[in-house]
Amino acid sequence: MRTNQPQTVYLSEYRVPAYLVDHVDLRFELFEEGARVHSTLAVRRNPESEDTSGRLELDGDSLVLEGLQLDGRDLEPGQYENQGDRLVIPEVPEQFGLTVVTWIEPQNNTRLEGLYKSSGMFCTQCEAEGFRCITFFPDRPDVMARFRTRIEADRAGYPVLLSNGNDVERGDLEGGRHFVTWEDPFPKPCYLFALVAGDLVEKRDSFRTCTGREIDLRMYVEPRNADKCDHAMDSLKRSMRWDEDIYGREYDLDIFMIVAVDDFNMGAMENKGLNIFNSSCVLASQDTATDATFQRIEAIVAHEYFHNWSGNRVTCRDWFQLSLKEGFTVFRDSRFSADMGSTTVKRIEDVTLLRTAQFAEDGGPMAHPVRPSSYMEISNFYTLTIYEKGAEVVRMIHTLLGPDLFRKGSDLYFERHDGQAVTTDDFVKAMEDASGRDLTRFRRWYEQAGTPVVTVRDEYDEARQVYRLDIHQTVPDTPGQTGKQPQHIPFALGLLGADGQPLALKLVGDDAPPAEQRVLELTEASHSFEFEGVAARPVPSLLRDFSAPVRVDYPWTREQLLFLMSHDPDGFNRWDAGQRLAVDVIESLVDAGEDAEIEPRLVSAYRHLLTDEGLDQALVAKMLQLPSEAYLIELAAAPRVQQIYRARTRVMNHLAAALREELLACYHRNNGGAEYRLTSDDIARRTLRNTALGWLLEIGDAEGRVLALRQFREADNMTDRLGALRALVNSDYHEDREQVLDAFYQRWQDDPQVVELWFSVQSGSTRGSLEQVRALMEHAAFDWKNPNKVRSVIGVFAGQNLAAFHAEDGSGYRFLAEQVRHLDASNPQIAARLVTPLTRWRKFASVHGEQMKAALETIRDREGLSKDVYEVVHKSLAG
Repeated sequence: MRTNQPQTVYLSEYRVPAYLVDHVDLRFELFEEGARVHSTLAVRRNPESEDTSGRLELDGDSLVLEGLQLDGRDLEPGQYENQGDRLVIPEVPEQFGLTVVTWIEPQNNTRLEGLYKSSGMFCTQCEAEGFRCITFFPDRPDVMARFRTRIEADRAGYPVLLSNGNDVERGDLEGGRHFVTWEDPFPKPCYLFALVAGDLVEKRDSFRTCTGREIDLRMYVEPRNADKCDHAMDSLKRSMRWDEDIYGREYDLDIFMIVAVDDFNMGAMENKGLNIFNSSCVLASQDTATDATFQRIEAIVAHEYFHNWSGNRVTCRDWFQLSLKEGFTVFRDSRFSADMGSTTVKRIEDVTLLRTAQFAEDGGPMAHPVRPSSYMEISNFYTLTIYEKGAEVVRMIHTLLGPDLFRKGSDLYFERHDGQAVTTDDFVKAMEDASGRDLTRFRRWYEQAGTPVVTVRDEYDEARQVYRLDIHQTVPDTPGQTGKQPQHIPFALGLLGADGQPLALKLVGDDAPPAEQRVLELTEASHSFEFEGVAARPVPSLLRDFSAPVRVDYPWTREQLLFLMSHDPDGFNRWDAGQRLAVDVIESLVDAGEDAEIEPRLVSAYRHLLTDEGLDQALVAKMLQLPSEAYLIELAAAPRVQQIYRARTRVMNHLAAALREELLACYHRNNGGAEYRLTSDDIARRTLRNTALGWLLEIGDAEGRVLALRQFREADNMTDRLGALRALVNSDYHEDREQVLDAFYQRWQDDPQVVELWFSVQSGSTRGSLEQVRALMEHAAFDWKNPNKVRSVIGVFAGQNLAAFHAEDGSGYRFLAEQVRHLDASNPQIAARLVTPLTRWRKFASVHGEQMKAALETIRDREGLSKDVYEVVHKSLAG
């Protein structure tokens, strides 16, 4: 067992850096056997620091030190200490130049941090602490410097040499080598440094900014991916225009570059002027990418571009402030995606992820505030809380201030802090100063972990025609935090009359004019609100558009949910009513016998959705999707996974059998032969068709089988081809399953992104077994060094094939622990993320919980456990 516990870093211990770096001059000599890095720093003492010791400490990781000079003088070993993870020079002047020469081996870097090789190309990932794997440096975001980078490499093997900023010099060198020098005019922290060297195809386009500047847009990919760039380039241009129109943010360099990399721990990285993307998050064509992939790429391209201001020009003071850039930017990319497609559907997708996964994170041992107070390994805090809940916090500010004042606040924020490393408090202060609103209590959203529970009870006074709401909020205890204060919650609501029409809301004692929707501001533990002029008892539509990331406790009846499902003018709440109704029906069957009646009105409600062509079909496509097993497990106090799986399957099969004719009609109605288009209407049409097909195959419908096989053979796009494949793989037609899987692989075996889809369909299949997942890991296309392959097999199995993962004998838990232990030695970041399904062992009934705990203990006992996995496992077992 590991005994050398990693150290905890605390926000309360933050101190400004003792020394600042004004300029960094880098020279990379790239070879097949390694890379030599020459780093020359212009350093000066920080006048704001209280440290007057004259001691310089630089971060490092896995570096071979070959040379060290201070103001041009070689330092002898006695004049410095190389501690491996730190280079210490005991005495330095107030201002000086420091040259460091290091040797690294990118080709052996399986952690994919710092400089490494992917598919033969050199590339970097420096966020959060990867730059220290390249050279010794004060690797913290509040040290911002201007970078000049010269890259030298063999011209034949690496004709493309890229870094941040503008290309200022290039030329030939002896021995068939060449160089390119890049200069970034904007100061940045080292986590935004980027380098790429490889044999890549260049795709060019341009963008004219709002002030008439012409920006050179370039995308670099491997030759086999040359036909997959158009969508990303178009998404980039839409993002640039949107950021100008909505936020007034113009791009600031002359060139913007994107590079696609196969081996990447994250989705993408916003390095200044040189974004590096996981190939799966940027490459797309009609033949190889689904509708969901196209939409995901558009959102990620926008996210990384928007970081140019919310993350690059204004960056984080320290890693505790990570949501300052990520939460704000997720909010921005979410609004962009809503504007590009369906606002309601985008909101449903965001909230589904939040309620299923982030709420689970808030309720688990790794729960932390949007601004954490401590961490052992910062890579473990690239979480849904930082990103998704952080975005919801910004969204609540937008709701409280309104769009005009929010824009005024963001303008002030960018103007006030351009070129600075700042905090979440600085962001909120800009919003306060611009709007005149006091957001003191609202800051608790950044400070307190956990998902608030808002309990709503109502009563109607017929004599007074007054409808009263009593609202109480609590914030549950989480590890390290108890006795929490009430949050500032914007709570949007409406009331519907018996005819389904919205009522005009007038609060007793409030001079505001009546409105069909009100945003109540909850700031205390309890509030009471009375609405006057209500002629009959209404049906409440609560937390419209999910105005705050909270759980609502209200005793809805099935009649009310059916009513809201049909009449609520708020599209999100209409969908949510359907989800709540389905949850209630499924939960009622978990402990019931096989002969228990399934709510007959559920069939009627779904029949109405399938047959009413006047409804928003994009919304219908979402409403037809039953609550996921993961969400049902999250809602349960002590979930019994097998019973939940059986109850949900029973409801799905019941609906599919009762609605067979409607499902067939829906399939044929949406099976037009129109040219493939990526519009909201066409995406909804394909989603409806494939949902109907999947339901038909679930019940083994013979006509559905014929339709699926024909669609698989004749589809002209990956969405329909994969929809047919998934339906067949999740059916009992075993011979068809094997035939289509083989045909799919034979056709796409040379395309890594499509092979990842092929892996995912099988590892996530409800008809799949652990033995089949192990067989996939033995497949020639599986690669332990590629995070996408690991995620598509192991991650999908543990996160989606829940009945198999939560097998009664604990085999799924032991399997995951085995893979985490194996992966920890080569890629700790990915290993730590794979542990997540085991971390909430306390939530499960004893038969599951004890086996999950035992699996965690086998990981804990691994010799030489990484800091990444150590933190997750030990907090899980302690919490």
